[in-house]
Amino acid sequence: MNASQIRRLDSRTPDFLATLDALLAFESGTDSQIENAVTDILAAVRTVGDPAVIDYTCRFDRLDVNHMSALELPRHALDDALATLPEAQRAALEVAASRVEAYHRRQIAESWDYTEADGTRLGQIVTPLDRVGLYVPGGRASYPSSVLMNAIPAKVAGVGELIMVVPTPDGERNPLVLAAAAITGVDRVFTIGGAQAVAALAYGTQTIPQVDKIVGPGNAYVASAKRRVFGTVGIDMVAGPSEVLVISDGSGNPDWVAMDLFAQAEHDDLAQSILLCTDADFIDAVAASIAKLLPEMPRRQTIATSLANRGALIKVSDLDEACTIANRIAPEHLELSLENAEDWISKIRHAGAIFVGHWSVEALGDYCAGPNHVLPTMRSARFSSPLGVYDFQKRTSLIQVSEAGAQTLGPIAATLADGEGLQAHAASARYRVKA
Repeated sequence: MNASQIRRLDSRTPDFLATLDALLAFESGTDSQIENAVTDILAAVRTVGDPAVIDYTCRFDRLDVNHMSALELPRHALDDALATLPEAQRAALEVAASRVEAYHRRQIAESWDYTEADGTRLGQIVTPLDRVGLYVPGGRASYPSSVLMNAIPAKVAGVGELIMVVPTPDGERNPLVLAAAAITGVDRVFTIGGAQAVAALAYGTQTIPQVDKIVGPGNAYVASAKRRVFGTVGIDMVAGPSEVLVISDGSGNPDWVAMDLFAQAEHDDLAQSILLCTDADFIDAVAASIAKLLPEMPRRQTIATSLANRGALIKVSDLDEACTIANRIAPEHLELSLENAEDWISKIRHAGAIFVGHWSVEALGDYCAGPNHVLPTMRSARFSSPLGVYDFQKRTSLIQVSEAGAQTLGPIAATLADGEGLQAHAASARYRVKA
């Protein structure tokens, strides 16, 4: 890849912000063919159940089965996958899982209450979801890390039952994914995918029970189906392309920065990798590193397309400006590749995850650092957070009004209800007030 193919911007140019906003803009859009197909699949599964799931699975994944029992993996299949993994892979999975669990145990919310002077008790009850569905991509696009990052916080939260769906096109099973399911204690695994799997989880079938929430990544059909079933069940998010923003003061290694940009760009053509740097010479060095290292990358064509279409190397005046721009971008991943990185953490308000210092490479966060790698994209870090235990717990308000409390609160509620023209509300409150 020629360095000239990578967009070079300077924050001092008059049209910089407009150019940046255009670069950030991403419309997921909707393909009418996909939307129509998903609509039909959801309706069929909701109406017919298992037979529709079997039909679509055989058609799309090129399988030959005639009963749902053939699409559910027995527990020993997960245990066997774990037992037969190469030792290095098993050890890596186990260490990553233990770190992710340790981090997420700190997120557990507890119920609380307090009692007022008149005996009125108010509080909040925290309970886990009863049943959650986990979608995991299958076949060649298999991500055991997704199993860890979605299943572990659900289990830590106390979710009663975790059902995993993973497609196995042409019968191809990924042993790492199944081993990850064994390690994390997934309760049931069905080898189904696509919109039909989302529908089965959302509506329930004769075999697959309805879940309360669906989490996990998938293709355009899965994303469309998740959007459509939201409200019937909860969903984690509809994620956009992966993103990384690197802020540099020129103190780092240009090869490291180039590879960190590659690490996001290799996801797909729409991934976004941006460098904000105060040092023009370092930007030149990173561009040279990109040109030097790209030919070595197995996914070089995807990386080159991503960098050319949505990447940028941006010269900024100083680190204060870099942080202001970073907050405007609100990236999924933010690397502070700075000499005194800790000094700048407080300047960042909008980011899915912040990686502090030259050694905190984003790839460690993807797999084993501990925090969740399911992060807000498409600037949604302005208002949303990483996936966590709190996504698998719900809060219920507790209100226990004493007789004395009713004498104080009743007239207040009645007055406000009268003001809203809701006379039954007012009367209901006044009935508790002694004459």
